[in-house]
Amino acid sequence: MGNSLKSARFLIESRLQDAARGDAQACYDLGIVYSSGSDGIDVDLIEAHKWFNIAAMSGSDHAQECRAEIAEDMSAREIIEAQKAARAWLSATSRRAA
Repeated sequence: MGNSLKSARFLIESRLQDAARGDAQACYDLGIVYSSGSDGIDVDLIEAHKWFNIAAMSGSDHAQECRAEIAEDMSAREIIEAQKAARAWLSATSRRAA
C-alpha cells in the first residue's frame, strides 16, 4: 500500500509540473485523480473541479463534461471555493511564467 501511495504522489507531482507549464492534459489527469480517488488518494471534488476548470479553460471538452458531472455532487459553496482555487493557481502560474 505504501508504494501505491508513493507512486500516486509522484504522479501528482509530475502532473503538477506539467500543469504549471500550461499542459491541459495534465490538468485533466489531475481532475481524474481527485474525482476518482485513485491510487490511495482521497476523493476531493473541490480539487477535482479546480483541475477540470483549468483544463476546460485550455480548451478540453472532456474536462468541461467532467466538471459539469461532479458539480452536481457539490454544494454552491464548494463550487465557489473550487473556482477561487482555480483562479489562484492560474494567477500564481502566470506570474511564474512571466
